[in-house]
Amino acid sequence: MAELGKRNLLTVAREGPPGYFLDDGEGGEILLPGKYIPVGSKPGETLDVFIYRDSEDRLVATTETPLAMVGDFAALKVVDVSPGIGAFLDWGLEKDLLLPRREQGGFRKAGEKVVVYVFLDEKSNRIVASTRLQRWFSKTPPAYTKDHPVKLLIAGRTPLGYKAVVDNLYQGMLYGSELSGPLEVGSQTGGFVKTVRPDGKLDLSLDRSGFARVGPITDQILEALEAAGGHLPFNDESPPDAIRTAFGISKKAFKQAIGTLYRKRLIELTAEGVSLAKEMQFTDNL
Repeated sequence: MAELGKRNLLTVAREGPPGYFLDDGEGGEILLPGKYIPVGSKPGETLDVFIYRDSEDRLVATTETPLAMVGDFAALKVVDVSPGIGAFLDWGLEKDLLLPRREQGGFRKAGEKVVVYVFLDEKSNRIVASTRLQRWFSKTPPAYTKDHPVKLLIAGRTPLGYKAVVDNLYQGMLYGSELSGPLEVGSQTGGFVKTVRPDGKLDLSLDRSGFARVGPITDQILEALEAAGGHLPFNDESPPDAIRTAFGISKKAFKQAIGTLYRKRLIELTAEGVSLAKEMQFTDNL
């Protein structure tokens, strides 16, 4: 049976004027409109398609890939709002995704980006979204250890910092006091687990802790210096965003690594930035 809201491998049963009719696995057929038919395909072949409902509530297939599928957390843009119905989200398909009024969690306006969970509504059997994320996180206790790398979706801002969706499964927190600058809600980034709390929630960091963090970063900076001819235009005055763009780390982590390299006399600090120590440059030229 074809799974609604997911990608499916379905066989082309026959061809008709509107497109291909795909075997849904139970003797029924699902239309793949002609504009989505892959060039060179033919009846009898198996196609990788996404199944959802069209504007007339019929099952339909597409070879396009949505920005989120059932079971995913995602940041999606509001394209329209109907006060009595809800908001409509751009999820990369011809028909917008409904964020029902009961699932909005507050007033929504066109153009804003919202973090939602995509699920299959049991009553209507339709794919919908929800901003009420709490009930969708995994109930299985996280098995992470300290400094485990994770993928983060920044879900919202709080007085303490930022809530994040961790690996599309768990809820975590990035504390503002440990960040070098603001984060954009809806952005995705890599991070690390600091602590697994008794309630299963996670304390997070954008960088590894202690020496586990500094070691790889010092190597990264030395490699960048060598590739740049011995000098980089970064120092204590550099904006946090510039450092994260260049190295993928926080300004705090950068300063710790620079301090380590300086104490080892591997670099020199100037008003213009950081340079390889003369002894290092001499050694490289031998």
